[in-house]
Amino acid sequence: MIHNIDVSIIIPHYNNKEILENCVKSILKNSYSNYEIIIVDNNSTDNSVNLIKEKFVEVNIIKSNINLGYAGGCNLGSKHARGQYLLFLNNDTIHDENFLDFLVQCIKSDDNISSVQPKILDFDKTYFDYAGSSGGYIDYLVFPFTRGRIFNTIEKDEGQYDDRKRIFWASGACFLTKKNIFKKIGGFDQNFFAHMEEIDYHWKCYLAGHEVYVEPKAVIYHKGGATLKYQSYKKTYLNHRNSLFLLLTNYSIGLSLYLFPLRLLLEFLSSLKDLFTFKLLHFISHYIALISLFLNLKSLFLRRKLIKNIRIKTDRDLFDKKIIFNRSIVNLYFLFNRKKYSDIIK
Repeated sequence: MIHNIDVSIIIPHYNNKEILENCVKSILKNSYSNYEIIIVDNNSTDNSVNLIKEKFVEVNIIKSNINLGYAGGCNLGSKHARGQYLLFLNNDTIHDENFLDFLVQCIKSDDNISSVQPKILDFDKTYFDYAGSSGGYIDYLVFPFTRGRIFNTIEKDEGQYDDRKRIFWASGACFLTKKNIFKKIGGFDQNFFAHMEEIDYHWKCYLAGHEVYVEPKAVIYHKGGATLKYQSYKKTYLNHRNSLFLLLTNYSIGLSLYLFPLRLLLEFLSSLKDLFTFKLLHFISHYIALISLFLNLKSLFLRRKLIKNIRIKTDRDLFDKKIIFNRSIVNLYFLFNRKKYSDIIK
């Protein structure tokens, strides 16, 4: 047994033996040797983790009696991690042999780096993945986009985003972070359950004075939507609710209140788009997300208090350094037909 572990690979899991087995097999082929694998079972109902344990005795299984979601599952796994670095990884991924080497090299290259993600491609190994592509950003109204995907336009990978670069957020599908920073920030906010918790975490990293990078030499492949389908109305609810939570808590109170009406207008227009395309459950999900804000006012206040305690950077610092995009990605995409990252960053 290795006693001084470098990397703890933490995989939250809920059902589906096949994707988890393929993921573990891929990890075991990687060229980096000093790591451990921790699978957090979010109360699966299909006996998948027991079957994995029988096949891969080196894997550490942590079982939860309830489904903690991505955020809670990762937090639970981190409490059992022995490594100085934590690799949070989706169970529906496979990986290039040297992906972990490149991630570790990047995060060790600068003490100020909190996290680094690989280039993430779809399983066809041709197009960027919806969830992370080659690094994530948000605009000032907290709409996320990536180098390789804006809304539903996904680019073919032709090496156009192969430069190591500072980004705003690293994808929860796969990113490496320093355990001491993860603990200092407070881990993932479990109120998010799933979706955008990695954006929240990396926003806090920036507010605490750290930076986030993408290292495209490291490459993984993500099936995507294996646990919660992209077309699910539940995904619409979580994405919009969590994005609104971020806007109302991670900015200063003045900027939050100034931007909130603008965001409400876009929420209304987005809901109409779902209504007119007969996505009735998606339409309703927008308004359930808004209602959830008022039902969770206590959580909003507690989040603001937490962020105030870790903040050493101002909102202006992040805008001045172009860490947060100061234009509306919605306007650029829908009104000006800017469909690619290279079209908006000129």
